Amino acid sequence: MTKTLRPLIVGLALIAALLAVTACGTSTKTTTVIKEVPAPAANAPTADTGTDVSKADGDSLVSDDGTGGQSASGKITVPNEVGKNHQAAQDDMQAHGLYNLSEEDATGQGRMLILDRNWHVVSQSPAPGPRVSEDAPITLRSKKYTDG
Repeated sequence: MTKTLRPLIVGLALIAALLAVTACGTSTKTTTVIKEVPAPAANAPTADTGTDVSKADGDSLVSDDGTGGQSASGKITVPNEVGKNHQAAQDDMQAHGLYNLSEEDATGQGRMLILDRNWHVVSQSPAPGPRVSEDAPITLRSKKYTDG
């Protein structure tokens, strides 16, 4: 029985190796889109009024004038993530309400950022400061810490 399974196992191993090789370098850009927005803390002030939006018994109230907790212009200021750990930068962008995130290898080698904590942000687009809509595309360009 092992003689009949050996060619099958070898064939599957070759297919897996071929797929791994062809997958390398097929994409230099990875896009991460997260659609679920985390709920604010129960006692968090609103962005509009700065008032406490919780009831005395601890149940949350909905206090929203239609802006979704954003400023009256409906825009979010792009935070500065340059120099930060890539994972921390993504977390911070999401904390600011920006979820349409993509990432690139800043060295031009086209590597995929598999372990985000091993990378640090060297540039971003758009640059920090402008106000953008919550679905605006944000690109973080990062290098591995070992890249120097």
